[in-house]
Amino acid sequence: MKKLFQPWLMMGFFGMATGAFAQMPHDAIYMPKKTACVAATFGQSSWNQYWENTLKRENLNIGTHTTTMLMPMVAAGITKNLNVIVGVPYVQTRTSAGNLMGQQGIQDLSVWLKYRVVDKKGLSLHAVGGVSTPLTNYVPDFLPMSIGLQCRTATGRVILQYRHKSGMYVAGHGSYTYRSNIFVDRDAYQADGKVYNTNEVRVPNATDAAARVGYLSKNERLQFEGFVEQFSCVGGDNIRRNDMPFPTNNMRSVSVGGYAKYQPKRLGVNARFAKVTSGLNVGQSTSWSVGLLYIVAPKPPKGA
Repeated sequence: MKKLFQPWLMMGFFGMATGAFAQMPHDAIYMPKKTACVAATFGQSSWNQYWENTLKRENLNIGTHTTTMLMPMVAAGITKNLNVIVGVPYVQTRTSAGNLMGQQGIQDLSVWLKYRVVDKKGLSLHAVGGVSTPLTNYVPDFLPMSIGLQCRTATGRVILQYRHKSGMYVAGHGSYTYRSNIFVDRDAYQADGKVYNTNEVRVPNATDAAARVGYLSKNERLQFEGFVEQFSCVGGDNIRRNDMPFPTNNMRSVSVGGYAKYQPKRLGVNARFAKVTSGLNVGQSTSWSVGLLYIVAPKPPKGA
């Protein structure tokens, strides 16, 4: 399986680590009918500089911020053109300096459906929909130490890919994510230059897009690609000078990286690397992940 849970789960969240899978909500790879891919990925993301609004700075009270993630996940084929993808990450945050207490725990359950609308002469179009919901009562109002935003999400995505008979491909996607309001442990908060006398916080919706160039062998056992990814909140405010980030912040980032997978038979491995190159109200994170994949398929009939 390949890269998970993009902005809809973690990104835009001060460089949280993302998974690395295949048969994912952003690619054009499918599991056959009645076949599943079970995966476990371990990854880390770290930064020691961040954008406070447009000002790039460091904070010696934090030092280096590190997020570690363990992601179990399953992608299963309902039909040859319809896949369901389910994942639940365990996330831990920590810093190398200061007194901010790191957080850890199970984050959000995400469920996705991916449908192949068109596949003709190497050109394919895919429609993807997904939802997520928090599974534990983690604290969202403690950024950058929080493990999530505690909001429910719903995402719609369109993927377009062209794959040459040589195995080379180019692909792109665009998506929009609705994010629900959340409740924080305070009676009032400041955002957009105003004071709101309520504990209900509006989290900005988000968009994301990506372009990918890569190679996928005919039997789909070997894959490698390079990518550029972009994430943007729809509105929101900026981190105030020398203040902590808040769920209302307008987080934006552009990252570049690469991915590789090798799966000769049922068991496979993958790896991913990414670097944030520009941003707004996010950390300039470097992230990596490695994963194990296992294909669960029905046994062939005797004599086959």
